Amino acid sequence: MPVWKLPFKLYIDACGEGLGTALHQKQMEGPICFISIQIKPTEARYGASQMECLCLVRALEKLHYYLDGTVFDVITDCNAVQSILNMRTQNRHMLRWQIAIQEYRGNMTIAHKSGSINKNSDGLSRWALADTPENTAWVPQEENHIEGICVTDISTEFFNQAKESYKMDNNFHILRQLLIKDCKDPSLSSKLDEIWRRNMMKEVFTSLIKYSIIEKHTHVLLP
Repeated sequence: MPVWKLPFKLYIDACGEGLGTALHQKQMEGPICFISIQIKPTEARYGASQMECLCLVRALEKLHYYLDGTVFDVITDCNAVQSILNMRTQNRHMLRWQIAIQEYRGNMTIAHKSGSINKNSDGLSRWALADTPENTAWVPQEENHIEGICVTDISTEFFNQAKESYKMDNNFHILRQLLIKDCKDPSLSSKLDEIWRRNMMKEVFTSLIKYSIIEKHTHVLLP
């Protein structure tokens, strides 16, 4: 049983076979909980950095009861995990994981240690337990049932009106110029309305809009 007044240490490791997690406490260094599970076929295509970030997210989900509201260290042998919270990425998996980890930001410290030191979670990932309901770390696949499909035609006139509205929207024009300049022109951002300036501070918002407007050359309709 944990001593709740002591901070926790969360060891994580991922490899091509599975995900491994070991929850300890500082000063005591006694194990409280182990998690070991094989990766799914779709996850086998992830790169090493993605796999390690997935391991952290899964561990936080399963150990929320222990870690919610407590101070804890995350020990990993992957440098990319240390920068996940501040990483600018257009990868949809990484963006979703960044959001999932945000609630632990103020209490969590991520530290790097080589695999030769991080042996407890390393062994759990290399000889991972089966991804079956008998494994307490098992996560059932989500089933999204389609109840119905509604198809409707949108007139060319509507798209033309939307396109013309961009030309009259000063905030949108400034935002596009800012993103082209990688948000490094303070004189432009100061011209935005207050609510637009606040949104510019949100990195996830910025990267998503930049991807749509500049790299995909598409129009984004902002509410």
